[in-house]
Amino acid sequence: MSARACLSDDDVFALRRARGAPDLWPPLERLYGTHPSWAAFKPALEAAMEQAHAARSAPLRALDLARDLNPGWFQEPRQVGYVFYVDRFAGNLRGVLDHLDYLKDLGVTYVHFMPCLKPREGANDGGYAVQDYGAIDPRLGTMDDFADVATALRDAGIGVCLDMVLNHTAREHVWAAAARAGDTAAQAMYHVFDDDTLPRQYEETLVEVFPDDAPGSFTFDPAMGKWVWTTFHHFQWDLNWSNPMVFLEIFRIMTALMNRGAEILRLDAVAFMWKQMGTVCQNLPPVHDILQALRAATRVVAPGTMLKAEAIVAPDELVHYLGTGTHSGRVSNLAYHNNLMVQFWSSLATRDTGLMRHVLSTHFPDHFPNATWGTYLRCHDDIGWAITDEDANAVGLDAFRHRQFLADFYEGVFPGSFATGGLFQVNPATGDKRNNGTLASLSGLERALEAGDAGAIDDAIARIVMGHALIAAFGGIPLIYMGDELGLLNNHHDHLLPDGSTDSRRMQRPDMDWNKAHNRKDPATIEGRIFTAIARIMARRAALRRLHGRHPTQILDAPGRAVFAFRRAAPGEPVLCLFNFSEQAQGVSTDWLASEGVTAWHDLLADRALSPRDGTIPLPAYGALWIG
Repeated sequence: MSARACLSDDDVFALRRARGAPDLWPPLERLYGTHPSWAAFKPALEAAMEQAHAARSAPLRALDLARDLNPGWFQEPRQVGYVFYVDRFAGNLRGVLDHLDYLKDLGVTYVHFMPCLKPREGANDGGYAVQDYGAIDPRLGTMDDFADVATALRDAGIGVCLDMVLNHTAREHVWAAAARAGDTAAQAMYHVFDDDTLPRQYEETLVEVFPDDAPGSFTFDPAMGKWVWTTFHHFQWDLNWSNPMVFLEIFRIMTALMNRGAEILRLDAVAFMWKQMGTVCQNLPPVHDILQALRAATRVVAPGTMLKAEAIVAPDELVHYLGTGTHSGRVSNLAYHNNLMVQFWSSLATRDTGLMRHVLSTHFPDHFPNATWGTYLRCHDDIGWAITDEDANAVGLDAFRHRQFLADFYEGVFPGSFATGGLFQVNPATGDKRNNGTLASLSGLERALEAGDAGAIDDAIARIVMGHALIAAFGGIPLIYMGDELGLLNNHHDHLLPDGSTDSRRMQRPDMDWNKAHNRKDPATIEGRIFTAIARIMARRAALRRLHGRHPTQILDAPGRAVFAFRRAAPGEPVLCLFNFSEQAQGVSTDWLASEGVTAWHDLLADRALSPRDGTIPLPAYGALWIG
């Protein structure tokens, strides 16, 4: 091919395949090189990549090219995620398009449709027990509906994220159905045991995920006459990732979804994918080989897409999902910063940021190559108080007692608490418990409204706004969970599931209130105050290139226990960010600010000049400053 010849799509694909080979084949050989299917697996995966590339549409190939030329596109400060259940936001998939103006007003650049692939009937773990990865939940629409909606959103500058459950399928999935019918190849797609000897040995070191609702990690299936690994619920069968055919089939599913318009796949329950006797079977090294290979293979076919790891794990384990060591820059593009979320709530309850500073400065690098955080304050799930003994001891706390305090505080039963929340998965054996609640109710708005206390309402709104200023500046993509931008309160009633059981996590999953959304620009309403403030934060973030995700986030030892501070170290134009976790105004010394590199006395968040008073910069109650 001459230097002046035009490259065809096939030529570009060949170049991408060559580029991806060093990241793809070494981890696969580590995983499967000794497996009897290895020789057949390699050409089958090559063929699957070629077929997925051939099926990719011209508009999606154009998106691939644009993002290949700008590989840091997802780290740009204009990126804002919005997360919702389709039925609770818009009724069905096509209904989402009726609310494009709303999403644009908020500055959203990608929407996460919470589980919408076809789940099993009855109890389905909120949609995470998938029966058919190639179909949409019929209550929401069809796969053609999804493709049309994804196209319309992409044309409006908004990408779509779908959940891709990697650890398990529903018991009714076609593979599981074949396994139950006696198909040995299908049984090999799961962890199946003739008797309970090995399961009992595994359980000696496993940790129960849902001790209240689904104790144990294995289930006897009468139809099959065998035991099957079920980490979460008896109807969710764990896939056997030591079988290369599982990798191959999941890759085919992922690229099929990408070719229908999914720009981001949220990889669910990734920490549990690999099993090894004598361990807790979480966060094992082969998991990161799997994720690297999935990223490399999907990048060959669809480099305009992104993979987001759902790993709600301890700090030292979390960093591996964005790539460390040999996996640096090669694993997930995005991972949830659940530790930032936990420390936000801990600091609000104590009015003390000491633990937050320690955790975030000790366990996390200041940036990652080719990857970034998803930063958030609340999500669809409960809050698990991931605070270790080592971290608590480092700042003079008892970890168990602090976790108990936080659970009581956010349930609203601790004296002086501003929060209204609920409990989830209380473990009587360990005493641990988790919390439910919307952002607004946990921040004090529900209690303040019930009391008719105008000052408490102001404080609750300030906590909500300060939190969004934190996740917008910290580094990564801020994720707004539906209703947080309007101050929606707890759903106290709609907890019943189809099988007659209840799920208290539905407390933080209220229906969208479109009457309140109509008031989003009215400053006389609570929803107008919150929405306007958050939309402005995201607009200011988008305007500041120095908040790009490639710039390090350096945690600082701020004066005053209630103040949390970090520097976004953009070369030549750093931004110093301050957050007050107290209802008392704070003064931050100009000498300290100058010693940390501040030379321009300008609040970039409010876009106004700062006026020092008596050698300090005032930081209002629950206030935030971005100085630079």
